[in-house]
Amino acid sequence: MYIYNITTNIDESIHDSWFEWMQEHQIPRIIKIGNFNKALMTQVLIKEEMGGITYSIQFTVKTKEILEKYFIEEEQKLLNEGQKLFGDKMGAFTTVMKVVKEFNK
Repeated sequence: MYIYNITTNIDESIHDSWFEWMQEHQIPRIIKIGNFNKALMTQVLIKEEMGGITYSIQFTVKTKEILEKYFIEEEQKLLNEGQKLFGDKMGAFTTVMKVVKEFNK
């Protein structure tokens, strides 16, 4: 299993509209278009020097091939959409991780 992570810092002046857009539009769309299994949205609790509020959205996917297809066909379009809507009041970077072992209670 793989995790596609988007870490985003949001200026407080646009936080509410960004948060609503992510929940109602962008996350469901990424799940569907990217053929991801699920998403987890978390707030980063470390105070950033640059200010703002930081979130990590993690999407899980079963195979690397599905993830690579998403990168080629969709990722840049969807990231650009956020930049067009929120401009320099939003900064984001992505990370890909491979699940090595899962531990449960």
